[in-house]
Amino acid sequence: MGEALFESSIRSLPLVYRGKVRDSYAVGDDKLLIVTTDRLSAFDVVMKQPIPGKGKVLNAMSNFWFELLAPIVPNHLTGIAPEDVVAAGEVDQVRGRAVVAMKLKPVPAEAVVRGYLVGSGWKDYRATGSICGIRLPAGLQMAEKLPQPIFTPATKAALGTHDENIAFEQLAATVGAALAEDMRATALRLYVAAREYAESRGIIIADTKFEFGLDDDGTLRLMDEVLTADSSRYWPVAEYRIGVSPPSFDKQFVRDWLEAQPWNKAPPPPELPPEIIERTAAKYREALRAITGKDLDAL
Repeated sequence: MGEALFESSIRSLPLVYRGKVRDSYAVGDDKLLIVTTDRLSAFDVVMKQPIPGKGKVLNAMSNFWFELLAPIVPNHLTGIAPEDVVAAGEVDQVRGRAVVAMKLKPVPAEAVVRGYLVGSGWKDYRATGSICGIRLPAGLQMAEKLPQPIFTPATKAALGTHDENIAFEQLAATVGAALAEDMRATALRLYVAAREYAESRGIIIADTKFEFGLDDDGTLRLMDEVLTADSSRYWPVAEYRIGVSPPSFDKQFVRDWLEAQPWNKAPPPPELPPEIIERTAAKYREALRAITGKDLDAL
């Protein structure tokens, strides 16, 4: 896997933004170098320690899905090699963990699609019988498959704060009705296509979040990451049971450990023990193998 990269330090390009996991640099006026680090964010808080190899796994998984889903919606990739836009001494920081992307105008909301009742959706349903204002049948159990996938947008939180679920009407009021409708239709198509593929690999995608941006022509494009273990819940079909939260290939493993700690989900986070770091790194690699059928070194 090589050494873990907690934070990139590209000097040959201007730094634009450091997110929870990704560092972005300007490549001219119309492109970005997006470096996926090994940082881990849980409950919207960045952990103190990196997960070795995680960034390369996320980058490989996103690139796989971007290619598979390109017939449904265009994405932000340019096809330019990251190694070609940085100084020679910085190549190791970008190899296998970066892309050169179009500079888009981000839509200020996350496009969340849920196919199963779990997480914050399960909490909302138990309290109100609805998720983001969408009424669901009575009597559903935890982890149960929904009658059809639902689109439940969320605000994009600033670093260190929590995303908040919003009603579709609030999204429409924020970005405009036409764009909101386009986002919903596209996100649902993406989820259904991805879910069908994943099920052929013995994996359930319980839910996921997509991020979209607009190019100079006003075309909606998929951006950031797509269907990674950071942005999705992956469950093995063989171990799925209604009524319990199935074991997952994603960072739910870390969330479950954090939930058992005396921590208020605000910075600073607790230190992750070495065995949690190692098992989390293994979970990410396992997710990549499950979806692509290949190990990281073979991609």
